[in-house]
Amino acid sequence: MAEREVLHIKGRVLVGPGPDDVRDELWVVDGRVSYDRPAAEAVTVTGWALPGLVDAHCHVGLDAHGAVDRATAEKQALTDRDIGALLLRDAGSPSDTRWIDDREDLPKIIRAGRHIARTRRYIRNYAHEIEPGDLTAYVRQEARRGDGWVKLVGDWIDREAGDLAACWPADALKEAIAAAHEEGARVTAHCFAEDSLADLVLAGIDCVEHATGLTEDTIPLFAEHGVAIVPTLVNIATFPSLAAGGEAKFPRWSAHLRRLHERRYDTVRAAYDAGLAVFAGTDAGGGLAHGLVADEVAELVRAGLPATAALSAATWGARDWLGRPGLTEGAPADLVVYDSDPRADVRVLAAPRRIVLRGAVIG
Repeated sequence: MAEREVLHIKGRVLVGPGPDDVRDELWVVDGRVSYDRPAAEAVTVTGWALPGLVDAHCHVGLDAHGAVDRATAEKQALTDRDIGALLLRDAGSPSDTRWIDDREDLPKIIRAGRHIARTRRYIRNYAHEIEPGDLTAYVRQEARRGDGWVKLVGDWIDREAGDLAACWPADALKEAIAAAHEEGARVTAHCFAEDSLADLVLAGIDCVEHATGLTEDTIPLFAEHGVAIVPTLVNIATFPSLAAGGEAKFPRWSAHLRRLHERRYDTVRAAYDAGLAVFAGTDAGGGLAHGLVADEVAELVRAGLPATAALSAATWGARDWLGRPGLTEGAPADLVVYDSDPRADVRVLAAPRRIVLRGAVIG
């Protein structure tokens, strides 16, 4: 980790989404944000500054085949860090990555424990694969292992039906989600299709990942119950290739994926317009590389979100949702500096000028 110097962040510091939430400068002293000029001499960093980016759906310690070794997990975390993603919500991993918490040079991780899936209804080596009668017990277990989140697999392909189908009966979901809340954890679920969504919301779910199956019927239900979504549009972009690969064996599933992909932008925009909280996540660590959060923000803009809303989905809003500070007085100094205003063009997120992690300039 680089030496922690006293830093003077000068230019335009975007401390919040509002037009008045802009400062001309701030300082970094002992690894924390200060709005007051210190007596010590400071190193000046000039540009447009944002709080460290958030990837609200990724998987450190996981690849397409399951758990990975420490060297691979470290590389994944460093890849995210070097694009400016300094806070990661790990939405399910079989790996124990607690050792990362002791590394000052790696992003902070908020873990959801290991995925909980129906037997033979998810990717091999990823999840606890169980039946509904065991769901509550496993939810309690993962709530105690995680950092305030539990991850369910809400739907997956049913090989007999040849299409996506819900994994859990409504009564099992209601009991399990209530148990997670008793343990102080929020619950999220992987959902591609339409059929599982209403049951999850009525059972008390807090968030849905992907949410490609949202419709004009379920979007108001999400809004009424305050359920957030993490669309992972960079992952949904892979649907056409997945559909092509499975078409011979599962033509209904393939056609369904194509329909979900074709309306992905309309779905996200309709959700945003209805008032749903939308956050930026990449689904990196399964079949996708890490370091894609800038691409995801750009995808949210393509879907029709205003630039400030798309930025908030990966900065101010995401940090508030996850209970982590931004660039407030006394907060850990996690920030990214750019050459130009990311509100004018979110594509600048792909080229950070400087990254400051816990007060140390690392890039």
